[in-house]
Amino acid sequence: MNTQQKTGRGGARPGAGRKKGSSVYGETTKAIRVPESMLPEVKSMLTLRQQCFAESALISLPSESPERISIPLFSGKVAAGFPSPADDYIEKTLDLNDLLIQKPAATFFVRAEGESMLGAGIHPNDILVVDRSIDPIVGKVVICALNGELTVKRLKSLGQEVILGAENPAYADITVHEEIELIIWGVVTNVIHAL
Repeated sequence: MNTQQKTGRGGARPGAGRKKGSSVYGETTKAIRVPESMLPEVKSMLTLRQQCFAESALISLPSESPERISIPLFSGKVAAGFPSPADDYIEKTLDLNDLLIQKPAATFFVRAEGESMLGAGIHPNDILVVDRSIDPIVGKVVICALNGELTVKRLKSLGQEVILGAENPAYADITVHEEIELIIWGVVTNVIHAL
């Protein structure tokens, strides 16, 4: 026979616990096992990442639940050369969130500075859409912290060397060697460029 009385304590309560996105990283976290010998490196990397986000007013995150805005998408294409008669009906509607953001929880925006990536279509003050869930493979344009400073470059390799390539001949490529601390934050998927 069970003689314990319920005290009204413990168990799940509505509204209790951490709120979504309230961690110091601004996103959900997951517990993992890390070898003790690597703990200082992991903590250092997380601290650096947090500092870069905190110090940069250039980075913003998409809304957790963006309002759907459907804009008409006309079926005809616009000639950039000789004009052609336009079709007068709407093919469908388009929501830019659906077009630009595949995984909202893994996406952030960052504003570009400088002219080192003009050849990739990235101009000063453009907004870059960055997805952290995409593998940063050779050929992709990536956002990375290079010795604590954010940069955007094309990921290249030469033999065993990792190279951060500029897309402007006026700027030199950066060869990553042991003395350089490199943390890749994500892959650029889209560029928002004002005219």
